[in-house]
Amino acid sequence: MLPKDPAMLLSFINMKLRDQYDSLESLCDDLDVSKQDIIETLKKIDYIYDEMNNQFK
Repeated sequence: MLPKDPAMLLSFINMKLRDQYDSLESLCDDLDVSKQDIIETLKKIDYIYDEMNNQFK
């Protein structure tokens, strides 16, 4: 289950991307979560996914 709080979600997602997954798509597939939901939630706190660095900035 993903954190509901956007700041906690940011920390969780970036940690998983850094430590376990080579892309946001692979994380979402493995955890069976919506990529678009994550992108939209983190966009609300002004973070966007940077594919080159595989993290939200």
